[in-house]
Amino acid sequence: VARGVVPPAQAAKSASQLEGLLSALQTVRAGAKAKFDESVDVAIYLHVDVKRSDLRTRGMVTLPHGIGRAVKVAVFTKDEVQAAAARAAGADLVGAEDLIELVKSGKIDFERALATPDAMPMLAQVARILGPRGLMPNPKRGTVLLEVAAAVLEAKAGQYEFKAERYGVVHGPVGRLSFGLEKLRDNLKTFIAAVLAKRPPSSKNKPPRSLTICSTHGSSVKIDPLLF
Repeated sequence: VARGVVPPAQAAKSASQLEGLLSALQTVRAGAKAKFDESVDVAIYLHVDVKRSDLRTRGMVTLPHGIGRAVKVAVFTKDEVQAAAARAAGADLVGAEDLIELVKSGKIDFERALATPDAMPMLAQVARILGPRGLMPNPKRGTVLLEVAAAVLEAKAGQYEFKAERYGVVHGPVGRLSFGLEKLRDNLKTFIAAVLAKRPPSSKNKPPRSLTICSTHGSSVKIDPLLF
């Protein structure tokens, strides 16, 4: 196959995936009865055992059309240059010891937390508070950085972390019904691809056990896992 040319089998599979996603989203939209703009969420049941550290699945995803709501971002840093850059990029909370004290008091008014390396020693004071909430900055997850501006922009655009929870199921939002079918399909395909790319080697060649989507108050709609 020439470089840049998609093999026919791969092209056919991609087309089937898009058709399957669109059909499922049409069913979700038809079944939505709430008077507000419902969120659309996906659940992917993988062939993984979350009790084994070598089989855990987690990663970050940035959806092409965002998730349909503002994401509050906090940046912990002692570096004034990085603090200014974080504010300019749209961070909602920026600080050092003052932000640590807010967390200690129970005021955790943010959904994503980033930090520069110089802030990590003081963050140790609140690790037991932020850790269980999935908010503790961690170099391995790309949330401890020398320069934070780009990460703040990505977080504000709707980037978020996913991970396989109990029984190996990964949940995630892919937008709102008001996005329209095409944008929801783009987001859904991006999320599924991101999750499947992070599967452990032992399950790389296995399709998900199941794949479902639903709106906030709607019924779950199945997508054929063999498409993936």
